[in-house]
Amino acid sequence: MHTHDPALTELVLDQVRGRLQREGALLNHPGQPDKLAHTLTGLIGADGNDPADVMRLYTDHLAPTAIACDSPRFLSFIPAAPTQAAVLFDMLVSCSSIQGVSWMLAAGPVAAENQVLQLLADLAGMPDTAGGCFVSGGSAGNLSALVTARDTARQQRGFGAHSPVRIALSDQAHSSIINTLRIIGVEPLLVPTRDHRLTGADLRVALQADADPSNVIAVVATAGTTNAGIIDDLATIAEAAREFGLWFHIDGAYGGAGLLAPSVRDRYRGIEHADSLVVDPHKWLFAPLDCAALLYRDPALAKAAHAQDASYLDVLQTDGESEWNPSDYAYHLSRRARGLPLWFSLAVHGTGAYTDAIERALSLSRQSAELIRTAPHVELIREPDLSVVLFRRPGWSTSDYQAWSNRLLADQTAFVAPTGWNGETVCRFAFLHPATSLDMVREILDTMV
Repeated sequence: MHTHDPALTELVLDQVRGRLQREGALLNHPGQPDKLAHTLTGLIGADGNDPADVMRLYTDHLAPTAIACDSPRFLSFIPAAPTQAAVLFDMLVSCSSIQGVSWMLAAGPVAAENQVLQLLADLAGMPDTAGGCFVSGGSAGNLSALVTARDTARQQRGFGAHSPVRIALSDQAHSSIINTLRIIGVEPLLVPTRDHRLTGADLRVALQADADPSNVIAVVATAGTTNAGIIDDLATIAEAAREFGLWFHIDGAYGGAGLLAPSVRDRYRGIEHADSLVVDPHKWLFAPLDCAALLYRDPALAKAAHAQDASYLDVLQTDGESEWNPSDYAYHLSRRARGLPLWFSLAVHGTGAYTDAIERALSLSRQSAELIRTAPHVELIREPDLSVVLFRRPGWSTSDYQAWSNRLLADQTAFVAPTGWNGETVCRFAFLHPATSLDMVREILDTMV
């Protein structure tokens, strides 16, 4: 089982080559539970199977049911479009069995990951001393950051270890934020917004109207909301956070990559004041799933909240700041060196290529908005801030939108899932893939006539 098998290696690599060479990856189709259950019945037992038979089962029955989020026609949720360099290096990372928990076990990989984290911190304008680690996604990053915010506030304000605290957020915050607060035992202070964009004025009004704001310890802002790509007014929120002594967390899981785009960089003014920041490279920085960057202005606060203490971990502990243990800066211990594929791709292509690819998606969103604005059968809902475009088809019901979406996927034209906006079912394009074209957008819009 642990001996080198050249035939098995070639079998897997042949499938990898085929997947990488497939231009404009097929979208595929949703799977049927009964068919999949039948396909898998009896596969795993005391005796093994011929690798070729198992691979054939995967390629014929399982792979076609995985909707390809790296297709240029995948325009739902937040797509993915990892570079070939990143995908191939991800294979090497997996083959290398790197235990990325500590400097002792993975000094070189950790140093490379930290080089990317420093690049992101520099783009945001955070201090040179900022640092953090890579985690699995925005949910893990938000959870770890807000645990740090909670524990720091309790210690600095003289609260008890279980004293009730609250965190302010808008109604447009990502679902993972609410989930995080539930998990860590923190109540939300929901701040009403105008036009779905949180501002410092909104935060002040909510705090001043609250009966006892003394236990509000942090505020969460969003740099690119998932549903509409809206960037909160980070600068004025930062001012209000300083005024009330709040930890300032920014969820830039989707939109944080826009820091590389000169055409929108000014919209992020204030991000440099973040106490913690999350950016997901597996979204708009073209890394493979799963990869999120978590940054802290003062990493020592995160280490105080997250470093695990056990006799079997003593050997991993270091005194020097240059010997960095990623496990100290999030809720995890064991971790793969998931930042390495991004590091390799950045080193191979350079940041200029990333800027060009991100600007391409931004340009496509503006062109698509203009196309929708001039089309007689659809209506633009709002001008895009980033690469998400919201629009409606007048006269359609929720079932009409869903049936249309199902037809698009069945025909392999595109995957465009409807969403909700102010209680109304609407359409949503999420542009990310550099190969998505305006002609594709025209093709999709023509199906709505």
